[in-house]
Amino acid sequence: MLRYKVFFSAILAAVLLCACGGADQNMKKGERYLALGEYFDAANEFKQAYSKTPPKERDLRGQRAHRLADTYVKFNQTQKAIAAYRNAIRYKQDSTETHLAFARQLLRNGNYKEAAAEFQMVMDSLRTYGANMADDPRAILARNGLKSAQKAPDWKKQGSRYSVKRMDIFNSRRADYSPMLCGDEYDQLYFTSTRNEAQGDELSGITGTKSADIFFAQKDDKGHWQRPQAIESGLNSEHDEGACSFAPDQRTMYLTQCATDPQYPRYATIMTSNRSDAAWSKPNLLEISKDTLSSFAHPAISPDGQWLYFTSDMPGGQGGLDIWRTRLTSSGTAGVENLGTPINTPGDEMFPTFRPNGDLYFSSDGHPGMGGLDIFIAKADAWGKVTIEHPGYPLNSQGDEFGMTFEGMRNRGYFCTNRGDGRSSEHIYWFENPEIVQTVKGWVYEMEAYELPAAQIYMVGSDGTNRHLSVKGDGSFETEVQPGVEYLFLATCKGYLNHKEELVVEQGLMESKEHVLQFPLAYIGVPVLIDNIFYDFDKATLRPESATALDELVKMLNENPNITIELSAHTDCRGSDTYNKRLSQRRAETVVNYLIAHGIPADRLTPVGYGEERPKTIRKKITEKYPWMKENDQLTEEYINALGDNEKQETCHQLNRRTEFTVLRTTYGMFDEKGNLKNPPKARSVEPTGSSDDDFYME
Repeated sequence: MLRYKVFFSAILAAVLLCACGGADQNMKKGERYLALGEYFDAANEFKQAYSKTPPKERDLRGQRAHRLADTYVKFNQTQKAIAAYRNAIRYKQDSTETHLAFARQLLRNGNYKEAAAEFQMVMDSLRTYGANMADDPRAILARNGLKSAQKAPDWKKQGSRYSVKRMDIFNSRRADYSPMLCGDEYDQLYFTSTRNEAQGDELSGITGTKSADIFFAQKDDKGHWQRPQAIESGLNSEHDEGACSFAPDQRTMYLTQCATDPQYPRYATIMTSNRSDAAWSKPNLLEISKDTLSSFAHPAISPDGQWLYFTSDMPGGQGGLDIWRTRLTSSGTAGVENLGTPINTPGDEMFPTFRPNGDLYFSSDGHPGMGGLDIFIAKADAWGKVTIEHPGYPLNSQGDEFGMTFEGMRNRGYFCTNRGDGRSSEHIYWFENPEIVQTVKGWVYEMEAYELPAAQIYMVGSDGTNRHLSVKGDGSFETEVQPGVEYLFLATCKGYLNHKEELVVEQGLMESKEHVLQFPLAYIGVPVLIDNIFYDFDKATLRPESATALDELVKMLNENPNITIELSAHTDCRGSDTYNKRLSQRRAETVVNYLIAHGIPADRLTPVGYGEERPKTIRKKITEKYPWMKENDQLTEEYINALGDNEKQETCHQLNRRTEFTVLRTTYGMFDEKGNLKNPPKARSVEPTGSSDDDFYME
């Protein structure tokens, strides 16, 4: 019996020795995976090492439990992280930082009472050891965490005006997140998913699922969403792609990509893809910084198209992941800057996105919230002061919420959350906050032609508003306006004359309303038709109904004070050449006299009557109304006679009878008698910190 016990003890010792050796190997492999950012694989190795460590080796077992807990945190395995932290604390391998991390996971799991006790313990410990409670990142996170644990139950009880609904048509059994609406009618939705249809066969070492791809859904003719589709182009790869955003013209996509390298850590990068017709190109790297050891992810384009906002862990931030921005130029990006406080905290700030009214939405686990990543709203007033709002429950919950996208100016759209999912997988939800919103929709287009997506809109308000708006691919723009404020909108485009519109929305409106403005821009290079100019038959006398169009011409000339124009009148080919020329000259002079009587200097105006000498040249827009015409057709007498159709011939005569203007000069009044510029631009003085260029700018 004794010999048996000795033999058994020897066998047991050998088994334990092998187990310990195996555990060490698991730890080494886990550390290698962790260094590469492959958290799922690292956690599996650490878990095996923990299970192989004998319970009597309490210190080692506690250390490995701690490493496992920290790794679970990195890929959102909240309940597993809590269990592992409990083990680390049970084996007395804990510190102030351990309890802070444990408390944050308890908050994320909705264990508010226990989380509050842990946060309080952290704060007491920091005070005991003389920490700077105002600036120490641990103290800031503990203080905000304690507020969260205390307030979250009340926020959930109070609720808010938000409604949310899970959108099962977009969702799969895997993760579906970062939705982004696109299309002039917001009828396209791009989002990220690890569903089975994603490219590649291998499972991600980060999450244990397939690598993410960008998918696409569209509404049908009746406005109903269709099932998501894979994108058939070079956009996706076997790597992770996701979290996309679009330039205002919707021709360029900014997206996150995380490539795999078995010998190198995984760093997220921001890529660009261009759309040709309906296909997206293979992404190209957007270089933001020479820093190759930091991640750049979650791109968001400001409404004016001039700034790229993104998430990064690069040095110089507030701690954790921060939101940064860089200016977009024709040659790439220009500089980076951290948004600083009050937006960034020692925690993680991620997934920036913009509501079209200029409010910045982002997700954070560092501000007081309900647990995990909550959505917050950063609003800047006309003077640049930024305030942070928490929109409450049910938009936020104890889980993660992020990835807002808006259906136009209304406070509705889509976001994603992992609430209620046992595997912590994110899914797409719809939201709406029924606000009373006053909006402007403007249309910018060339006179007699098409939309001008290259135009820019400048918006100035009596409340201090001074914004720069971009135009979408269909020539439209949208923005929110406040009742009682006087607004001026200026549309500009290279090669075109400016156009201004004014708007004041009455106060006390009890429902949302869209106010529509038109911005027809005159092209400098071609004659511009002045629509709705009417003369008495066979005379040069203006009829009263011409006043509206002529007053618009007066307005345009006042808005563009440095131009001179030729004002031309034209007749059809019926009647003698001499008579037609005299009649058209008198008509041109009549219009010029009207303009002079309304304050336009005579030396800016040249009246010319061409009679029938210059028949109209057809532009493409007219062919949509008259398909039997072709672009660049000239309505000569020979062309008209060859038609052989009385109705078509009369249409041509009507088009030839017209009044137009042509820009002659664009420098009127700019120079003195010596040829010097009257009002040369002044050198800009260098302002101290806090100048408008350095202020946090939100469009």
